[in-house]
Amino acid sequence: MRGYFGIGVEEISKARNLGALMRTAHAFGASFVFTVAAAYSRRVTADSDTSKAHKHLPFYEFPDVRSLLLPEGCALVGIELLDDAIDLPSFHHPPNAAYVLGPEKASLSPAMLARCDHVLRIPTRFCINLGLAGGLVMYDRMLSTRRFAPRPSRPGGPVEPLPRHAHGGRFSRLDKFRAAPPAVVRE
Repeated sequence: MRGYFGIGVEEISKARNLGALMRTAHAFGASFVFTVAAAYSRRVTADSDTSKAHKHLPFYEFPDVRSLLLPEGCALVGIELLDDAIDLPSFHHPPNAAYVLGPEKASLSPAMLARCDHVLRIPTRFCINLGLAGGLVMYDRMLSTRRFAPRPSRPGGPVEPLPRHAHGGRFSRLDKFRAAPPAVVRE
């Protein structure tokens, strides 16, 4: 799999939500987790992070939006229930991305939204739990960036196996040119 992703939260106050998000990020193969302007108890976070993600993933804490540092080439993707946001099923995930969710009882700050390269929304009728929202985005990223057997047209599992990945061999533009049929010249 190419690329990487991280996930974080802005102004989170419920430690158990952060713990659940960290555990889910660990399960989906996140490269890092972060918080921005968060107020929570690390001890309570550990209660819901049963995989001990903090021992397996880099964890970054930033005091404010201006301090948020991301790797070069990493797109910041806000997750927010806004009318002009891109619906998650229609979103093309950047290869290198950091996803950020807002606080439990509010939205991403205007400063954070201004920093975002993209803002996506989960097309629900109302806001859902922060940990669940993060899990849905990570699941969607996994579906759209990894290879799986095609879905069958009828209920149930796949009826055909996942085709083997064909690795490209040596490539020569000259060989490709020689193998191409001659161009027809019309006078």
